[in-house]
Amino acid sequence: MKPSRPLFLIALVVVITVITWAVMRSAYVSLPPLPWTAVPTLLLLALGEGFTGWNVLRRIRRKPDRGRGQDPTRKPAPKPLDPMAVARLAALGKASAHAAAVIAGVFAGFAASLVASLDKPTPRHDFFVSGGTFLAAAVLVAAAFFLEYACRVPKDPDEERRDHGVSRA
Repeated sequence: MKPSRPLFLIALVVVITVITWAVMRSAYVSLPPLPWTAVPTLLLLALGEGFTGWNVLRRIRRKPDRGRGQDPTRKPAPKPLDPMAVARLAALGKASAHAAAVIAGVFAGFAASLVASLDKPTPRHDFFVSGGTFLAAAVLVAAAFFLEYACRVPKDPDEERRDHGVSRA
């Protein structure tokens, strides 16, 4: 599995935005008002993936958790993770990043289609809800991207020394 590419995620958001904008120009009238519940849901998912990414990164790099007022020499290094669990978390990060990019594109297209009718109360409400959902989805993309980054195997110190000594001419 290859890591997610930021440019691909951005392109996915842009393409889905344009498609949604085109569909919403004619279909908005038949839709019910948008619920605001997607915003906290996406933010909670982002919080969970961000915390998991931080924990995985700490455990893969074998860094102890330094709490307030504790002696860092007394805290043992964290237990290593099961490689299959790390692979599953990397797959979760990749899937979440792609799904959140699609969600961000849908709600960006929704908001773009409503810009012209902000003088009416229902479209104005839907515009703010879709804008908030877009931002929450963008936060989830960032958290998922971090989780995917945290699951990478760190380079061996000998490999790093060789890379620094090699000329890139």
